[in-house]
Amino acid sequence: MRFTTPQRLLPAVLLLLAACNEPSTTKTEQSATPPATAPDTTVALAPPKPAVPDTAAIHNVAAYLAGLPVSQGSDLQPLETRPAWQAYAADADKSWTKYHAARTAKIEAWAATELDSVRADSPTIFYPFSGPDFLNVTTMFPGSQTYVLLGLEPVGTVPSRANLENSKLFPALKESLWSVLNFSFFRTNSMAVNLKSVELDGALPLMLLFAARTQHQVEAVRYVQLLPDGQLAEADSTLIRKPSRKVTPGVELKLRSASGQAKTVQYFSVDISDGQLGQTQEAALKYVRTLGPLTTYVKSATYLMHKSYFSKVRNLVLERSNFVLQDDSGIAMKYFKPADWQLTYYGTYKRPINLFAKQYQPAMTAAYADKANPPRPLPFGTGYNWRENDSNLLLARRVGPVAE
Repeated sequence: MRFTTPQRLLPAVLLLLAACNEPSTTKTEQSATPPATAPDTTVALAPPKPAVPDTAAIHNVAAYLAGLPVSQGSDLQPLETRPAWQAYAADADKSWTKYHAARTAKIEAWAATELDSVRADSPTIFYPFSGPDFLNVTTMFPGSQTYVLLGLEPVGTVPSRANLENSKLFPALKESLWSVLNFSFFRTNSMAVNLKSVELDGALPLMLLFAARTQHQVEAVRYVQLLPDGQLAEADSTLIRKPSRKVTPGVELKLRSASGQAKTVQYFSVDISDGQLGQTQEAALKYVRTLGPLTTYVKSATYLMHKSYFSKVRNLVLERSNFVLQDDSGIAMKYFKPADWQLTYYGTYKRPINLFAKQYQPAMTAAYADKANPPRPLPFGTGYNWRENDSNLLLARRVGPVAE
């Protein structure tokens, strides 16, 4: 069949019109801004929120150990109905109410004035010879972000369900806490027995308890170790339970205070005497040196840094601290050079208890008798001379700040 010329041109015209009506893909790809006359009506989907980790389980263990209610729906709720836990919780509430009235409230009022500027410049607290004593250090320095504790006590693990159900748990907890709640310090010999028992296999259970009783939410717990070069690395519970002498085992807690502040608390089980530090290649001290300027807190430290064979940790404190808050069992006065440190004395200095009679410091007696610069009041007891009118604290401020 033959077509006239217009008929032959019709398909070409239609193709041309169709092409003119198609959007220009090249132009669209080059321009990220759509024309004002053609608004984009596509609904933008919000990116999915990251899953919030479930921290209730670990915090409920802490609360249960502390004698505090666990959260609704927790699998530990049935254990709270048992008479043994209820009796323990009632007794714990009485003990902690008495403790907070006698110590916490007084420490907070005193520190708010005497440590105001120190607290503001103390992001990292170093607490050697601490054992699991997160209680006292967070009361003294509640606004710090990082706390590094060192002690001889084993790290321990999060108590298992079987241990939480064990009827021997509550007597072990009460005995472990008795001296710190009544005298402000742990009895090392008792801890060596209690914390190695099946019910309390180390420092961690008591640290969890203290976190709960100081109104912190426990958000995470992880086992760690320090490598010979001082680097922090992950560890597993097997290493924590049976570390070799050349390993520095530890644990790290992530907490959140009642005001919402995030905190990191680390505990390392290590002998920091000069001779034993060689076993771990001084990993603990190397790690602490990476933390920037320190505020060091020392209490009830059995006068170890008075002695020549604890010189390495003593030198670390003196070299890397902007502030040192200690009782007389910490660093002997003779090591604070007057050109480097400004010293403020609090409370009363008397002779050490009989067990440490050889560590008496005549220079400290003279300092406390200086009428031109009399010691300032200390309205609470602390350390081995734990009675309120017998205790002492020394605040040492570095004259020139430590470099980062």
